Formats: sequence, C-alpha cells, structure tokens
Amino acid sequence: MKKIISYIYPVTKKITSKYSGNLEITWYNGKKHLNSKNANYSYGSLQKILKIGLKKINLTNCKEILVLGMGGGSVIKSLRDTFNYQHKITAVEIDPIVIKIADEEFDIREDEKLKIICDDAQHFMQLNTKKFDLIIIDLYIDTKVPSPFLKIPFWQNVSKSTSTILCNASLELNNNDKLLNINQFLTHKNYQVSFYEKVNGSNTLLIANK
Repeated sequence: MKKIISYIYPVTKKITSKYSGNLEITWYNGKKHLNSKNANYSYGSLQKILKIGLKKINLTNCKEILVLGMGGGSVIKSLRDTFNYQHKITAVEIDPIVIKIADEEFDIREDEKLKIICDDAQHFMQLNTKKFDLIIIDLYIDTKVPSPFLKIPFWQNVSKSTSTILCNASLELNNNDKLLNINQFLTHKNYQVSFYEKVNGSNTLLIANK
C-alpha cells in the first residue's frame, strides 16, 4: 500500500539514531530511500553516484570487497544486481540502528557472502591486516565526511589493505585542500588517482589504482 500511495505523495517513517541523527525511510514514486536530515544515505542519488564510480572499475578480478560505511546497503545491492558481483563483501557500519534498517527495510543482512561488522571504520582499519581487492569508502554523517577520514593516518591504513579504492569523497568545497593532500599521499604510494567532480550534479568521487 505504501508503495502505491508513494506515487501520489511521499510516505515517510522517522527514526532517531545516536550516530546519524534524524533518519527518514521514505517511499517516493514506488521506491524506498534512506535519508538523513539533509542528504540521501541509500537508494537514491547516493546509489546512482556510486554506480557511476563502479562502472569505472574493473570488477572482474575482485574476489573480496570491503565497504566502509554500509548505510542501508545500496552499494551492496548495486554490486549484486547491476554488476552481478557474486563474491565476498565485508561491510563496516558504525550505527547499529542503520544496520537494523538495512535488514528490516532493505533485506540486506549477513549471509555466506556478506559479513557485516558494527564498528567505527577508523578503528576497523587500524586493526585490519587483511587484503581486499577493492575498498569502497562512503563515510558521512549527514552531509559531512568526519574529519578523521580526510586525514593521512586513515589513508595509510587503507593503502596497506588494497590496490583499488573508490571513495565518495566530498560534498563540501572547503575539503579541497584535504583532498589534495590525500591525492599527493596516494600518488607517492604509486596509485594512479582520478577525481570526478559534480557526479550526478553533486559529489566528488576519488578512484585510485595501483
């Protein structure tokens, strides 16, 4: 019924989270989205942005992917449904409320090919010793990337763990200097780095390959 009504007007359920603030699960034009106060978290423009990035990456030889910032799981759904990715995914999400939403609202839950870890991405990467073929970084609180994820120590840990990076980097122009520092660091680590600005009219994507 909600799906049908949503073609007439949006149907919204609100949830409050300690980490993410006020979240909204909204049916709109027959599709369900997860939104924060000022931004789409999953299954809307964000999903389109990361799909554009994934199309620029060769997934053929990716046998294991790490997702930092699972949200509602839209990038996992894209990998499976759009790109027919059949291998292992590890997803890290700090917010247990969002993990519950992914399960109950979007059918994203652990199975034999998906491991979900409730942890801060910075802490996870500090302890990680595993190698991944691709790391997808999508770490936001509302419209802001938390500052630790724009600093070099985080990227040092990422660079030790993969040869390919896809990062939903920024909505904010004042992050340009920080992105320049990240670019210089990754280039020094022998990555070829590309930036794509105003993807889907808004975000900056960073793609790096060794």
